[in-house]
Amino acid sequence: MNKLLIVAALAVLPVLTACPKAADVASRNLSNAADNFEIDRRIVFINGITDKYLLVIEGKCSLGNFDSSGQLTVTCKDGPNAFSKHFLGLSDNVTYVAEQIESVDVNTFHTRVMFRPQSLVPDIDFQGDAEQLIENKGAQ
Repeated sequence: MNKLLIVAALAVLPVLTACPKAADVASRNLSNAADNFEIDRRIVFINGITDKYLLVIEGKCSLGNFDSSGQLTVTCKDGPNAFSKHFLGLSDNVTYVAEQIESVDVNTFHTRVMFRPQSLVPDIDFQGDAEQLIENKGAQ
């Protein structure tokens, strides 16, 4: 019985020690909220040689998650169904700072998971001439 209790305790130990820190959960939830255009940000691009601002972007913006080295994309929500995307090149003398303008409430105990069923079934835009479709169908 004691051996079974020890084995059970050892099996549960990694689960208990693997609990993420509150700051990690909050950080992940803030990033998730920003990627869903819920957080206002100010992104400033700075020339490191002249110390001058090159560009300032403010609004509900998401930073590129899968950008290649030397690039940064910033996607912003400008209205209910209006978005803009900015492509920026980074170099050894151009850097950026992304600032969250206001604090927001996030949960530090539960990681936020977003499920968007609309993204599983995409919208399909048809490009072409309907008359050509009819002609092609008749030729078969």
